[in-house]
Amino acid sequence: MLFCCVCEVHSNICRSPIAEGVFRKVVNDLNKGDLWDIDSAAIGGWHVGNPPDWRALDTMKKHNVPYDNTARQITKDDFNYYDYIFGMDEENMKSLNSKAPKGSKAKLLLFGNFDPEGDRIIRDPYYDSDSAGFEKCYHQSVRCSKGFLQQIEKGNV
Repeated sequence: MLFCCVCEVHSNICRSPIAEGVFRKVVNDLNKGDLWDIDSAAIGGWHVGNPPDWRALDTMKKHNVPYDNTARQITKDDFNYYDYIFGMDEENMKSLNSKAPKGSKAKLLLFGNFDPEGDRIIRDPYYDSDSAGFEKCYHQSVRCSKGFLQQIEKGNV
């Protein structure tokens, strides 16, 4: 079984739940859901226990992405439980690298590096006045999930 966790700095209510839900849907659609344990977390604890932002939930619902998780904060144990931990932007990656215990097993990867269109940064849409940023996050997450799985199959990760 492979384990992955998607992280974002602030709250685990926007980008990371969309990426988590999309990644889970992609592996389930490929009949590989039993091979993966997928979760998401925040580096900060601002919204622990809360559901995703309503715009994230609406975006997932629009694309038939089931989701029933709540926000949580990443723990030191996550770095040894998960095989892969993805950050959404460079700030996430800096924070993840500083929090990772020495010698932990998780590979820390920028999720956007697996976007075949080269859109490396998944911008936080939290402060947007509409849902366009959430929609963009959804499409990036689909491309990155599929791109990552293709790289895994080729043995490139």
